[in-house]
Amino acid sequence: MTAAAGSSPLPPAPAFGHRSIAEVLTSAAASLGVPGFENKLHLPPAQRVCVVLADGLGRNLLKQKTAHTPFLRSVLQAGQGSVPVSLDSAFPSTTAASLASFGTGLPAGQHGMVGYDVLDPDQDRVVNMLGNWDAGVDPQTWQPFPTVFERAADHVDVTTVSLPQFSTSAMTQAALRGGRFVTGITSHARTGAAAEAMAGTGPSLMYFYVNELDKAGHRYGCQSPQWEHQLEELDATVRRLNATLPPGTTVLLTADHGMVDVPESQRIDYSADPALIAGVRHTAGEPRMVHLYLEDGTDDVARARLLESWRSRFGDRIWAFTREEAIAGGLFGDVRAEAALRIGHVMIAARDSLALYDTRRVRPTALEVVGQHGSLTKAEREVPLLCFKADGKKAPRR
Repeated sequence: MTAAAGSSPLPPAPAFGHRSIAEVLTSAAASLGVPGFENKLHLPPAQRVCVVLADGLGRNLLKQKTAHTPFLRSVLQAGQGSVPVSLDSAFPSTTAASLASFGTGLPAGQHGMVGYDVLDPDQDRVVNMLGNWDAGVDPQTWQPFPTVFERAADHVDVTTVSLPQFSTSAMTQAALRGGRFVTGITSHARTGAAAEAMAGTGPSLMYFYVNELDKAGHRYGCQSPQWEHQLEELDATVRRLNATLPPGTTVLLTADHGMVDVPESQRIDYSADPALIAGVRHTAGEPRMVHLYLEDGTDDVARARLLESWRSRFGDRIWAFTREEAIAGGLFGDVRAEAALRIGHVMIAARDSLALYDTRRVRPTALEVVGQHGSLTKAEREVPLLCFKADGKKAPRR
């Protein structure tokens, strides 16, 4: 895939429909025998499946840090047959887009959650897709397709195990609705709740969410001791699930995106350069994947001038491309008309350790974030997929 003349070629589109985050839950449902789903990831037939999603666990990071993950390392060494060991995140490589693809089995161009924050054309304002959902946006209208959980719940027991604050969040309503929601504040509480919820005799599908790694990465960086500590905690959590889930339960571990550290000197306020915001009505996205929405009536000459300004300023440190190029190249998968209008007219993706801010609209604390993601680099877009059968040596009995 190539971008316009004068810019660096764009990486390939995510492997939607084959080997992406969108195939995890759909393949898990198919492995349980739920009708209407395909097992694209070649998961083994199962009676129970527990999918652990570790927010922020890039495959590159997992490979770098194997000394901190003895249990996960043993899983990888045991092999997993034809099940792939890595997947593509959604684009952008951010939680809102990837979790929505995970929950619906659809690319971002269909579910419409095309960034951390994006333009709502109906309100002509930027709205957040994660923790600060806009009151004027109905989650189930914005993302109207049935989730995998909703489709599977008529056939198997469906449970989400997560933090209490996510039980009724707009993100959950939009992309992860369906089934029961079981909460636990600590990882020990969540693993205990998971074992109890899956102790029944019927087929079951479980989603187990872990967010501590992502939080540590944003605050301290993914090369920090704090991040490594949370990776060790994740390893211990999966080991406890192996011991406490019913024997033979298929356990999958994956993630929504990876992460890179950006030094303070490379966290740049692009809004301070008039040439980089000439003709721009709204800015959105995230620091490594910027959406620029142009004023009504902006012509192709002005848009080309804006692209050239960004390329002149940052050179090969960025990919600069248009909405049409992103759609034609399949970055968002198949794109429905409503979702297309939420995508920036011009998009800027970071290639190296760079983060780009519009300080007119973000809080000063945003520039303190160390670990970042959202762009097209391998470190951000490639996530692991580990698959094993639980021993269940300490599983509760009914």
